[in-house]
Amino acid sequence: MAEQEISTRLVTLLTEQRESLEAAWVQTVSRTLRGRISLVELDRELRELYSALVESLGAGGFDWQGDKYAEVRALLGELSRNRARQGFTPTETAISVLAGKEILEPTTATSAEDIQAYLRFSRLMDALGLHTIEVYAKAREEIISAQSEQLMELSTPVVKLWEGVVAVPLVGTLDSARTQVVMEKLLQTLVDTGSDQAIIDITGVPAVDTEVAQHLLKTVVAARLMGAECTISGIRPQIAQTIVALGIQFGDIVTKATLADALKHALRRNSVELNLPGGRA
Repeated sequence: MAEQEISTRLVTLLTEQRESLEAAWVQTVSRTLRGRISLVELDRELRELYSALVESLGAGGFDWQGDKYAEVRALLGELSRNRARQGFTPTETAISVLAGKEILEPTTATSAEDIQAYLRFSRLMDALGLHTIEVYAKAREEIISAQSEQLMELSTPVVKLWEGVVAVPLVGTLDSARTQVVMEKLLQTLVDTGSDQAIIDITGVPAVDTEVAQHLLKTVVAARLMGAECTISGIRPQIAQTIVALGIQFGDIVTKATLADALKHALRRNSVELNLPGGRA
């Protein structure tokens, strides 16, 4: 049979048995998803896909990458992104499409022509299933990237310690991406609060190497360009030894052993009186 004849035969089969085939598709997929998506939503999703598939087969044959399959690809893209957001696995997502092959599975009573049509339909569904997984993978990457950015922002808070004094308590390893977030949040906070003193606390940074030092220096320079002076606190003995061994120069940047020492220094710069024993900090 020619491709056109096969696609025409498939359209006939899918149209004549539409209600039973759609119901079978929904039932098969619903078992694999185990109630984690409502039956109403699943029914709507697959019936829309079924209709678009029949229409595309009739108009565009088996060229699933062509214009005639645009709606099918759009529906599969929406399905894939929804599954990715809902936390379904790649297998569960693929089954939503590949289960469509089972609805036309031949029996011993199936004619040779219909078996040939089924085999061609099976290859088409395999291609659409792979397309679905590709879209799913891309959607998952976007979700993971967005979540990483959110976590990075949450792990890099900028807090106001005193009038005119803000601090960035860093925890974990510094890299280029995180340094950029630190810079942006610090500079914005300096503008929002009108502060002219910033403390970068690295007590929670496990190690300081040349790269980390460069990131810190960039942040200090960026703050200075905004008219704020920076103090780096949390310089533990081990980190101090590492910095000396690496020959890293912090220049005229003030460093302190603890956040408390850095705060006292910042307040002293601003000539702020503290109610502490001994008067001025």
